Amino acid sequence: MPITADADIAIRARNVTLTLGTSEAPTQILKGIDLDIASGSSVGILGPSGSGKSSLMAILSGLEQASTGDVMVAGISYRGLDEDALARARRGRIGIVLQSFHLLPTMTALENVAVPMELAGAPDAFARAEAELAAVGLGHRMDHYPVQLSGGEQQRVAIARAVAGRPDIVFADEPTGNLDAGTSGTIIELLFARQAAAGATLLMITHDPTLADRCDRILEMRDGRIVSDRVA
Repeated sequence: MPITADADIAIRARNVTLTLGTSEAPTQILKGIDLDIASGSSVGILGPSGSGKSSLMAILSGLEQASTGDVMVAGISYRGLDEDALARARRGRIGIVLQSFHLLPTMTALENVAVPMELAGAPDAFARAEAELAAVGLGHRMDHYPVQLSGGEQQRVAIARAVAGRPDIVFADEPTGNLDAGTSGTIIELLFARQAAAGATLLMITHDPTLADRCDRILEMRDGRIVSDRVA
């Protein structure tokens, strides 16, 4: 029986598994994940390398398809959706911040934020991009290309891009992993501030328990399963 939508639940997963490799030598990455995440909440995911954190985020964000199970995100069921349909489901509903920034090198900071919104049909994409870049302290760097920006500035652009479209959910996978400690603190403050301004749900992977404590709720993963679920 398909899972049902709930206005108070941003993410709902039931018996989600992910198996990679061949039929002769399968590797089970996720092993029956059940999860509900409340709308507007912030959730930190902890766990060692190989525990399944990034794989779970990839499935919940629609970047990867589950092998079995049901996923509903921002009111849309992923059941039966192919890659193109998953991309359409993400558009305007999901923002993603990764530790490697993933900015397009041939576009300015302004274009990196505005073009995805423009492609999604936003009529005021460039005005919204300007406002979001100003909000993350880059009002004076909008016309610069990624190579002209520091790592911290590039991550600010990535955060602006993730939240400018006012998504329902923001996923962040080790968003400060490539930054020094001082810059990391500033970026995390910005991430939580922009999440709050967008009214979005935040799901963040981190190896740092102190950072996870900033969230409303902490999940810990081991060997493809959620082994701890607690209020921060």
